[in-house]
Amino acid sequence: MTNKIDMCDCEVIHGDIVDRVRGEIPDEAQLYDLSDFFKVFGDSTRIKIMSALDAHEMCVCDLAVLFNMTKSAISHQLRALRDANLVKPRRDGKMVFYSLADDHVRDIFEKGMEHISEEF
Repeated sequence: MTNKIDMCDCEVIHGDIVDRVRGEIPDEAQLYDLSDFFKVFGDSTRIKIMSALDAHEMCVCDLAVLFNMTKSAISHQLRALRDANLVKPRRDGKMVFYSLADDHVRDIFEKGMEHISEEF
């Protein structure tokens, strides 16, 4: 059942608004890429990893212990996060440490946490 507030009962199209917005929204390819970007956030394991990396850079072994998972499972999720440019590796000798890719990623993650913590 559709809520009354979701229905538009007007008969006049606001052409000036439609034209202005049409010129401001990104093109289809950009929107598709953005959709793929946000799909990466749709996995709770990847979000857990990002939460940990928001606190501190960590290696695969430490992440595996933290989340009681195999190194292989963590590596698989890190690969998806790397492919989406959400995390970056840093090599220190034989060790590889991961961190959030940049402040934009940190902001997206933290703003998401802020949003879900709001009381409505």
